Amino acid sequence: MIIAMKIISWNVNGIRAVMTKGFKEFIEIQDSDIICLQEIKATSEDFDFSQFGMKYYINSAEKKGYSGTAILTKNEPINVSYGIGIEQFDNEGRVITAEFKDFYLICAYIPNSQKELKRLDYRLDFDSHLHSYMNELKKTKAVILTGDLNVAHKEVDIKNPKSNERNAGFTIEERNDFTKLLSYGYIDTFRYFYPDVSDAYTWWSYMFKARERNTGWRIDYFVVSENLISKVKDSIILKDVPGSDHCPIELDLCD
Repeated sequence: MIIAMKIISWNVNGIRAVMTKGFKEFIEIQDSDIICLQEIKATSEDFDFSQFGMKYYINSAEKKGYSGTAILTKNEPINVSYGIGIEQFDNEGRVITAEFKDFYLICAYIPNSQKELKRLDYRLDFDSHLHSYMNELKKTKAVILTGDLNVAHKEVDIKNPKSNERNAGFTIEERNDFTKLLSYGYIDTFRYFYPDVSDAYTWWSYMFKARERNTGWRIDYFVVSENLISKVKDSIILKDVPGSDHCPIELDLCD
């Protein structure tokens, strides 16, 4: 039986930078069971993750100050693995998987397709391998995928859909890939609970007072396999938490 649990996910856009903006206080107030971080831009050698009083698992990019993911957890996982077994993706530190009694938790930072979509093919290839990886895990137990997935799935998930149709994160190719993932038996938990809510975003540009005007994108997700949705109590966007160009998101599991 799954025990009641709170999981937080946040692209912090640099763990050292967010530490100066109230990150540690946020961690203490939330008192979460598990915290998944993306774009940490640090290694365990140059940042002390032990200060949060939780077990921690770090997957840093080979390139210094770039990308990287982390999982902090109160309870020790059964197993932790790093990457998805594909060298061209794994050297960027984009995936950590923690196995718990009732589910696998995947913390992911999906590649951005970048300006002029110069990395779109790389990103779509990553998606394909990640989906295969998830489907293999799902044969054993439930799967939770969380993190910065770098795609606004539907028009309701972005403030200005028409003007962004060929921009990274809102191309039809990326959106179709997310639809394909859901077709394998996964659920976007936020839309499960709030199918028609608009102006609900998780990322805002630092330019043009985008966050102040709520001109944003919803690109951070908790996606769960269908056999787990009955244990999901809520999926929340913590839009008022500052510190990064992304805000944290929260998944509440019930027992």
